[in-house]
Amino acid sequence: MPRLNQVLLFVVLSCIILYAGRSLFIPLSFALLISFILYPICKWMEEKGLSKSLAILINLTFLTLLLGGIIFLLVYQLKQFGSEWPLLKEKINQSISRLSVYLNDEWKIDSVTQQTYTDQILKNAPGYLFSFLQKTITSSAVSLVLLFLIPIYSFLILYYRSRLMKALVLLIPDKYRPRITEIVQLAIQSYYNFIKGMLAVYLIVGILNSVGLLLLGVPHAILFGVIAAVLTFIPYVGILAASLFPITLSWVTYNSIWYPIGVIAVFGVVQYLEANIIFPWAVSRKLELNTLFTIIAIIVGGILWGAAGMILFVPFAAILKLIAERIEGGTPLVLLLGDDK
Repeated sequence: MPRLNQVLLFVVLSCIILYAGRSLFIPLSFALLISFILYPICKWMEEKGLSKSLAILINLTFLTLLLGGIIFLLVYQLKQFGSEWPLLKEKINQSISRLSVYLNDEWKIDSVTQQTYTDQILKNAPGYLFSFLQKTITSSAVSLVLLFLIPIYSFLILYYRSRLMKALVLLIPDKYRPRITEIVQLAIQSYYNFIKGMLAVYLIVGILNSVGLLLLGVPHAILFGVIAAVLTFIPYVGILAASLFPITLSWVTYNSIWYPIGVIAVFGVVQYLEANIIFPWAVSRKLELNTLFTIIAIIVGGILWGAAGMILFVPFAAILKLIAERIEGGTPLVLLLGDDK
């Protein structure tokens, strides 16, 4: 029991520290992930004669351009949605008129009562809207600061990697030092496998989105399906923005509310499958984690660090398993986290 109490105390204190320091740990963790991914490429470029700084800058620039392209897709979606707004607004007004007639005929709610309810909703809406916008702007400002810090941290981690490695070796007890290099190399491999798993997730989600939209007859179904898959890396906002244009286009094309509902249903079902089946299966298989603790890692990460934690805690669990495999007394943790292999 004393050992169990020590473990529980360690877990509780770790969760408190991770939650309290999330503003520091989240960008550092993303920077570490990026550094692990770019390290083999940077090392190869340095062996070809490029300076360390130039190799790092080239790789970070390429990664920034890739992310910029994804952001451009998001902005393009919103712009296209804006161009369709006049026609969509007319459709909404027509739907409201039909709804008003339906309420009057079927439910005996006259136009005066309907107007009273509408006025009450409009009266309370600005308060809710202001609160929502305030939270969104605050969250976006914090996210922009973190996004600015991540490439700086990544550059510095890659630049000072030898110094950091030496310091890590000196901090480790003597009996574990011979294995620290092996653990770091395997951790880099785990992050690489994590990225391969994520690419598999995007491919499967893109196929499912495209097939669902094709069955509905939505124009440009493959384009919208792929864009929605790529934008799923932006939790909640990404899939919302990706669904706006196909919803609008299906409504305008078919002049029926059931097609937009069908689009929402397709994206909703695929998102559910991605979060609960596809992501745990594809990523845990690459990292040799069992599906149960992959899902637990996602949930715990979401509780402590929000959307960032849902991404980061899975490779953290894989690295924890790697460490447990190579230290004395780590067998129970390996059995809990590992797969059948």
